[in-house]
Amino acid sequence: MKEKGLLIVLSGPSGVGKGTVRKEIFSQPDTAFEYSISMTTRQPREGEVDGVDYFFKSRKEFESLIQQDKLLEYAEFVGNYYGTPVDYVKETLESGKDVFLEIEVQGARQVREKFPDGLFIFLVPPSLLELKNRIVTRGTEPAHVINNRMTVAKEEIEMMNLYDYVVENDQVELACDRINSIVVAEHCRRTRVEPRYIKMLEAE
Repeated sequence: MKEKGLLIVLSGPSGVGKGTVRKEIFSQPDTAFEYSISMTTRQPREGEVDGVDYFFKSRKEFESLIQQDKLLEYAEFVGNYYGTPVDYVKETLESGKDVFLEIEVQGARQVREKFPDGLFIFLVPPSLLELKNRIVTRGTEPAHVINNRMTVAKEEIEMMNLYDYVVENDQVELACDRINSIVVAEHCRRTRVEPRYIKMLEAE
């Protein structure tokens, strides 16, 4: 009996370092996760590559995909859409591979409704001051957008109860170690492995 893959959802407030942590995890040679690239209507940041970091779409293109029900989840955040293509995720899980999603909090709530047996990890900053410093250091947004992001971030942290695990991003390497340990533990959860052994016993 082939086990389905595990849907791993990494989320957290804007500026917490989700992208940095995800890139570090995928730079490790023993990482076996399949990364589901998100779509967005925001402009690429310096160094970001279409089809690698995100699929960059126009607002019209994105809204067309919403109408076609081609997104597992989507959300509008600070004036831009973000979403996850659904077909790739389903096909990869059925093949037995783990799929790793790095998405916004609004999107994670939608995924929770459709994939309740997924693994939901919430990445948090050491403090709100540290979070603001990280957003400011990016140097990509004006002051009013930064203030808006901080307001939204506080609201998102209050939604922590939607997740299974909380990981503090104090150091990127440590955060990655914690996430990898959580995934290993989830693969050993009784409710995930029990059907395989029941099937084995029935075959005797």
